Amino acid sequence: MNVAYLYPWDVVGDPSAPGRLADLGVQTVALAAMYHSTRAATPYHPAHRVLDVPYPAFYLPIRPSSWSRLVPASPTWTPADAYLQARDALKAAGLQVHAWTVLTHNSHLGSANPDLVVRNAFGDPYPYALCPAHEDVIEYCERLVQEILKVGEPDGLILEACGPMGFGHQTVHEKTSGADWTSADIDLLSLCFCTNCAPQYPEPTRAVVRAAIDRTAPAPQSSATTAEDVLGPLADEVRTVRVAQTTALRQRLISVARRAAPNVPITLHANPDPWATGAFAPLPSGEPGADVLVANCWGDPATDAARLARLKDLATPDQRVGAYVLALPPRPADPDVLADQLRTYTKAGASELHLYHAGLASPPRLAALAKALHLHG
Repeated sequence: MNVAYLYPWDVVGDPSAPGRLADLGVQTVALAAMYHSTRAATPYHPAHRVLDVPYPAFYLPIRPSSWSRLVPASPTWTPADAYLQARDALKAAGLQVHAWTVLTHNSHLGSANPDLVVRNAFGDPYPYALCPAHEDVIEYCERLVQEILKVGEPDGLILEACGPMGFGHQTVHEKTSGADWTSADIDLLSLCFCTNCAPQYPEPTRAVVRAAIDRTAPAPQSSATTAEDVLGPLADEVRTVRVAQTTALRQRLISVARRAAPNVPITLHANPDPWATGAFAPLPSGEPGADVLVANCWGDPATDAARLARLKDLATPDQRVGAYVLALPPRPADPDVLADQLRTYTKAGASELHLYHAGLASPPRLAALAKALHLHG
């Protein structure tokens, strides 16, 4: 199955969008129902070319009685029911519509509720990152899933950021690269030390992380050092705490989804790395409750294929594995190159191709993607 990712504003107000998607060679559209802030190109829309989305928004009507402490915001740049309008138009063109749902990545709610966000070992808050160690955050995610299934009535549910966000975040005028932090440093800066997380770690953890970041540890940290190496004997316990938080959130959301819509398939954006944070949550032991496990394939194809193969190993015989394929720069708008990458991912175990992003890709790039899908077969 081929799945094209799309925003509601790519469809609402553009009557040509459903046909364009159907001609691409996909069977399903992953339509954003809850999405974070962004600034998006709209190369096909008859009314605009750039759309500013200043805060995360819920693209379904908000029913106040359905929410508790955390309530998502409505958009002002699209109709409040933009998801429903786009869904109906896409389904009329013969496409299935899955609800692409971003969970813990929410700068609007994080800024308004600083006690619920991820904080690093120095106490610095990450306002875009709701911490799943807090019951209020888990309850918000449960209600979000429930509302999407009840009001949105999608053909499938896609869960993104189903775990903690970390240090890495593209934000307005990001100015962090010059600090020369290593990949291990990034993992360490992604550990949460909020009031709920910190007490669960072994007592020296915060001091060890701070010393490593500031290079005051007894031995200098090389670029090859991992977070496991830095934490040493603390690593097992810290990793267990982190994975348990993600597991608890994921299993509660799957339970809610199965009660609300038993027959709707559930897709997880996942990473077999237990230290992973962000859109692709850690899944080091698999998740039999989901229908599809999708791995990020935006980097080196060989590395991506290895990650896919690991996710395939973790999958049950009945589960499908998907490759989240980048069709935007720096990938070339070359159908032969793209088709070769698709074959690499399929060989690694992917039975679904999740294509990012059908609304952002230029006409030549979209044409190259359509041809690549045809060549791939």
